[in-house]
Amino acid sequence: MRLLDILGSKPKEDSDTGYVRRAHFAGSWYSSTAQELNENLSQYLADAEKKAPLQPGGHVRGLVAPHAGYSYSGLSAAFAYQYLAQALKQHHSANTTVLVLHPSHYFYLDGCAVSNASVIETPLGNLPVNRELQQEILSSSPLFTSMKRATDEQEHSGELQYPYIAKACKDAGIEPCMVLPVMVGSLGTQKEESYGQLLAPIVARPNVITVVSSDFCHWGSRFRYQPFVGNDNIFEQIEEMDRTGMNHIEMQEPGAFAKYIKQTSNTICGRHPIGVWLQAVKHNNETGVERLDIKFLTYAQSSQVKNKNDSSVSYASAVARVMAT
Repeated sequence: MRLLDILGSKPKEDSDTGYVRRAHFAGSWYSSTAQELNENLSQYLADAEKKAPLQPGGHVRGLVAPHAGYSYSGLSAAFAYQYLAQALKQHHSANTTVLVLHPSHYFYLDGCAVSNASVIETPLGNLPVNRELQQEILSSSPLFTSMKRATDEQEHSGELQYPYIAKACKDAGIEPCMVLPVMVGSLGTQKEESYGQLLAPIVARPNVITVVSSDFCHWGSRFRYQPFVGNDNIFEQIEEMDRTGMNHIEMQEPGAFAKYIKQTSNTICGRHPIGVWLQAVKHNNETGVERLDIKFLTYAQSSQVKNKNDSSVSYASAVARVMAT
């Protein structure tokens, strides 16, 4: 099937509807050269498999992956993305849609905005946007709005997922699968629940895999977050705090996760996408649609904080799979 057959019309270069989302951070946050980028990702995936070989389990339903520059978080992301490649290879289908829930770092948003792109550009090949699902979500509730192209392209947390998705398709030997990015803004717990319930039927579809884009603790004066100052080995306390949040995610406890964020003010930039996703997972579990097993695969810090002049960002990756009934 031709790309235009999938999209339905020719992509518009200068429009807020049906545009080609350009790879804005290629050449800075990751390589813009296809060969070099492919080699980098291949090495990360090989290293991840050596450290944590793929484990058997149910159908892959979702991932949690970081979104820093690949020199910082590329390896951590690989622990999750090896499972996407495996899932695509097993089903050998480009009909899979990867729903990318990512935060907003630069644009204030108190809801969820759906990308209006028709194509996502990556150095490893372009990814078609699922326009049918795009319109389905936008028409399902006025709570969902559309992203403008500039807002879409200025946000890195979605973009850092797209080359890995394209790589997974290549490694699975299939045509590029479809994607749909959704920006999740600064939401209260009630809104997280509302959006989660709206998205629950979609994230449970057999041909949909959700990627939740998030880094974990951002510690340092430049992040205006410095708990534990004066203590020895601050990095160990950062990890303990992060792992408490990770445990709430594994236990699929959106309420406890929200309470934890309020108590610690942990600077998990994807806390709202995580919250929305957990609410969807919880809803599907409680209504008998499906039960998931969520497991974190790796945890890392960009550096070890030992005094107030240091800084670090934490990275963690997880996989969610359907549990046998």
